[in-house]
Amino acid sequence: MRLSAYTDVCLRTLMVLGAHGVGQLTTRQIAELIHVPYNHVTKAVAELGGLGALEVTRGRHGGASITEQGLQMNLGSLLRTLDWREDVVDCTTHDAAHDCPMVGGCRLRGALRQARDAFYASLDNLTVADVVSASPALTRLPFPQIRPSGTR
Repeated sequence: MRLSAYTDVCLRTLMVLGAHGVGQLTTRQIAELIHVPYNHVTKAVAELGGLGALEVTRGRHGGASITEQGLQMNLGSLLRTLDWREDVVDCTTHDAAHDCPMVGGCRLRGALRQARDAFYASLDNLTVADVVSASPALTRLPFPQIRPSGTR
C-alpha cells in the first residue's frame, strides 16, 4: 500500500504542528521543515483547516496551528478522507483502448481493495497525538522560534 504524495504532506504537516503543541508556523516554515514545496503545503494546510485539524490565520502575522480536534483525529479515518482514490491500481483510464483487458472480472482488484481497507483499519486505533508523542525524530527538527497562537 502506498499513500499518495498529497496524503504524506498532510500527515507530515500534522506531525510537525503536533510536535509544537501550542504555537503556529507559517506555511513556508512548515514546507522548509518537511522538505516539501511551499505550494503543496499550502494545499494541505487549506484542506486540514477545512477538516478542523488546523486553525489557520491568514495575513502577515498568520500561520497554522494544530487544534485539539486535529490531535485526536483517528489516523484510519483521516487517511480514508485524504486518499480519494477509489482503487489501489488504475484499471481504467480516460481512453477505453488503454484499460486493462481483465477489468470486467478481475478478482485482484477486489483483493487489493480489501487489503487497503485492512491497512486503514489497522490505523483506526491511533490518533495524530499517538504518533507525534512516539516520534523522537520530531525533536531533532530545526524548529524556528515559535510565537504562541493568537499573538502578533
